[in-house]
Amino acid sequence: MSPEQYPLLSKITYPSDLRKLRLEQLPNLCEELRNYILEVVSKHPGHLGSSLGAVELTVALHYVFDTPEDLLVWDVGHQAYAHKILTGRKDRFETLRQWGGLAGFPDPQESDYDTFTAGHASNSISAALGMAVATKELGEDRNVVAIIGDGSMTGGLSFEGLNNTSSFPNNLLIVLNDNNMSIDHNVGGLNKYMVDITTSKTYNRVRYDVYRTMKRLNLIDERNRRGILRFNNSLKGLITRQPNLFEGFSIRYFGPTDGNDVIRTVEILQDIKDMKGPKILHLKTIKGKGYKPAEEEATVWHAPGKFEVASGKRIKGNTGEAVPPNYQEVFGKTLVELARQDERIVGVTPAMPTGCSMTYMMKEFPQRAYDVGIAEEHAVTFSAGLAKGGMVPFCNIYSSFMQRAYDQLIHDVAIAKIKVVFCLDRAGLVGEDGATHQGAFDLAYLSTIPNFKVASPLNEHELRNLMYTAYKGQDGPMAIRYPRGKGVLVDWHNEPKLLPIGKGREMQRGEKLAFLTIGPVGNIVKKVVDRFKDSDNKLVGWYDMVFAKPLDYDLINDIMQNYDAVITVEDGIIRGGVGTQILCYLMENGYKGQVKRLGIPDQFIPHGSQDQQREYCHFDAESIYEQALKMLNL
Repeated sequence: MSPEQYPLLSKITYPSDLRKLRLEQLPNLCEELRNYILEVVSKHPGHLGSSLGAVELTVALHYVFDTPEDLLVWDVGHQAYAHKILTGRKDRFETLRQWGGLAGFPDPQESDYDTFTAGHASNSISAALGMAVATKELGEDRNVVAIIGDGSMTGGLSFEGLNNTSSFPNNLLIVLNDNNMSIDHNVGGLNKYMVDITTSKTYNRVRYDVYRTMKRLNLIDERNRRGILRFNNSLKGLITRQPNLFEGFSIRYFGPTDGNDVIRTVEILQDIKDMKGPKILHLKTIKGKGYKPAEEEATVWHAPGKFEVASGKRIKGNTGEAVPPNYQEVFGKTLVELARQDERIVGVTPAMPTGCSMTYMMKEFPQRAYDVGIAEEHAVTFSAGLAKGGMVPFCNIYSSFMQRAYDQLIHDVAIAKIKVVFCLDRAGLVGEDGATHQGAFDLAYLSTIPNFKVASPLNEHELRNLMYTAYKGQDGPMAIRYPRGKGVLVDWHNEPKLLPIGKGREMQRGEKLAFLTIGPVGNIVKKVVDRFKDSDNKLVGWYDMVFAKPLDYDLINDIMQNYDAVITVEDGIIRGGVGTQILCYLMENGYKGQVKRLGIPDQFIPHGSQDQQREYCHFDAESIYEQALKMLNL
C-alpha cells in the first residue's frame, strides 16, 4: 500500500492506530478506505455495495469503542470489509475469498475482532444480547454493539431478539444500518433537531436522573418502565411524524440520522455509548456510497465480479463462443414455461429473486411471484398455505438457507403431504462464499423426512424434466437440488418429460467397478469413465441415481450382483448422505465387495474456488480416477 496514495490508511494496522487520528481527519480516512476497497474488490470480486455504504459507520464504531475489548457483532458480514481492513488484515485484504486467504464474512477463527460467525442474516441481535447479558452478569465493563442491516430485520430471529432485549438487564446498543427499506424518511429540520436533543448528553442525563429519582420514590418500577419507554418512543414518533418499527419494544430509539456523515455518527455514538439499558441507533446509509455505478444500480453492484474502477465497466469472460447457461437461469425460464401452462403455478423466494432467477417469473407473472424477504421459515409455511389453497408453489431457497426452515419442512409440509416443489439453489460446494454458504447438508437432512422426495439433475435437461415431474407426475413435497454456476449443455432447451419417481439410470455397463452418482457431479465422473474407455470400456460402469429418496433399490440390487466394487460420489456431506444410504443397504443385504464413499467430509469446507474445494474433498476427476485405480488394483 502506497503512503502517497493512502497517507492515513497506510499508517493504520489496528483500531488503536485509528483512534490516534483527529476527528476532522476521519472523512479523509473514509475516502481512502473506500478507494482501497474499490481497488481490491475490482480485481478480487466480493460483496461491494454494502461495504461501501458502511465505511463511515465502521470507522465511527472503531473510533468510539475500545475494540476488541468492546464487542462488535456484525450481521451477515456483507458490510464488513472496512472492518477487516482496520483490524489487522489490511495487508492480506487482496486474498479476500481466495483459498487460504481472508474469508468474505467475519470469522471468529480469523480474528479476535470478529466476535461471532456472520454469514446468514438476522442473528446479530440475539448473539449480541447474549454477550451483553453475560457481560452484565460477570460485572465486566465493556460495550456490546450489534450492527444489523435493514434487510436482515425481515428475519424472524431479529424480532425474537428484539422482543427479549428489554427482558434482561443489559446495555446493548443495536445499530440499524438502513440502506434500502423505507422504515423512516430522514427529512426536515425538526427531525434533525429531535435527533440532536435525544442524543445529547445533557438531555439523557436529565432524563435518567428523573427516572432514577422516580424509581427511588417508588413512583415507577421495572414493570412500568417498559410502558414509559414505549410512550416515549410513541411520543417521539408523533412529534416528528416519523413512526418506526421499534415503538412497540421497550428499547430507547435514536434516529434516523445520516450514517454516511462520519463526524456526526462519532458524536452520536460518543453521546449514547455509556447510557444504561438497551438502545437502538437508526442510521440511514447509501448502498454503494461514493461510487456512482454502485449507487445507481445497487442490486447489480452488490457482488459485481471484476470491473474497471474508472469506467465502471464490468469485466465478463466472454470469448464469443456459446456457453451453457447457469442452472439458475434454466430454473427461472422453465418456471415461466410451466406457469404459462397452469395458472395455479406460483413462485416463492426469500429475498433472492435475482440470484435464483425468479425475476423471470416476476416480470411475466408479477401477481404470481412472491419475494417474502429474508424469512425462510415463513417462505416454507407460506408455500404450504398456498398449496392448501389450491396453488402449485415452486419455493426456491438456497440450500444453506433452507437449513433454517427444517422444522417447517417437517411440521408444516411433510406431515400433511402438502405438494410444494422446493428448488434448492447453490447446493453442494459454492466456492468463495465459504463455510457458511456451502450447500453440503441438504441430501442428508431432507432424506430423513418421511413423505419427501429428493432429487438432483445430472444436467439442464434433467433439471427441466424434474421440475416438470414434480409439478405433473407426483403428489406431496419434492425437493430438487442443483449447484451454483454453469451447466454443461449449450443446447439446454429440451421438451420436458415425466420421469419415473425413484428410478435411476444406467449410463454405462461395466464388469468390475460401478460408479453411483447423484446430480451434476456425475459429469466429473463421466470424465473418469471416459479415461477408462481408452483402455477397456468394459472395466467400469456408471449409474446416475437421480433420486436420493426414494432410492432405486432395483438398480442397486443389479449392481450388487454384477460388480466387485462400488464408488459413490456426491456433492454433499458423506456422513448421512446418499453414499451412506447406499452403503447401509449394501451391507444389510450381504454385499461382499469394496465400497468407497466420496463427497464432502465431516468438516466445514473453507472458501476458495469450487475446483479447489473439490480437490480438497477428493472428488475432483483426478482424485476419483486414482481411487478407482486403487480399487481395481491397477
